[in-house]
Amino acid sequence: MLNNETLNNLHTLKLIGMADALEQQLTQPATHEDLSFDERIALLVDREVTYRKNIKTNRLIKTAKLKQRALPEDIDYKHPRDLKKSQLADLLSCQWIQQHNNVLLTGLTGCGKTWLACALGMQACRQGLSVRYFRSARLFADLSIAHGDGRYLRLIKQLSKVDLLILDDWGLEKLNLVQRNDLLEIMEDRHGSKSTLIAGQIPVNQWHKAIGDATLADAILDRLVHNAHKINLKGESMRKAKNTVEESDHS
Repeated sequence: MLNNETLNNLHTLKLIGMADALEQQLTQPATHEDLSFDERIALLVDREVTYRKNIKTNRLIKTAKLKQRALPEDIDYKHPRDLKKSQLADLLSCQWIQQHNNVLLTGLTGCGKTWLACALGMQACRQGLSVRYFRSARLFADLSIAHGDGRYLRLIKQLSKVDLLILDDWGLEKLNLVQRNDLLEIMEDRHGSKSTLIAGQIPVNQWHKAIGDATLADAILDRLVHNAHKINLKGESMRKAKNTVEESDHS
């Protein structure tokens, strides 16, 4: 009776992890009977900490809206695309986000830019950091709508608070004046306080042209490039290589 009351109280207090751990100890007495009181309490607390961490991580992943559920442990280092393990190990530590640096990820279509960007976003979520993924065209479309319905300042403020902002498919179209000003506003708010990952096909040395206006391009790139880790993926499309392998298997 006392154990049932304790379990009910733990659920009432929303200590779900501790309740699960206590229930496990009660249903598996032989496993825990040799443990001291302190050890059993420590198990309850550890389970609660793990439970809350998992809840937070799942919430961060859901909010991030990553295009792909890419797991860092599944990164392919075998495909010849000049992906350096040492550089990725450094980025997966997420210290660059803590230090408010950026990542510029470039390469031809199919070399895995989006997947890698999402893997870095996933790792950031696991580290308890907030992440938000956008295709660049979709972000500018959302900002355009926000200009018209009065949500612009609120959206800009939301973007300024995200620990890691991921902009994918960057540079596919030349920016117009409003988009250039919006991007500068975002980069100005985030510079020195948050991190941005930009992934796109065109090399960094052509971004100035893609932005379109020399003065605004200088201001935007100054906030993006000088403290950025650069990854330039090379080689054939991974999708093409995968299709070739599958066709070979079928044959």
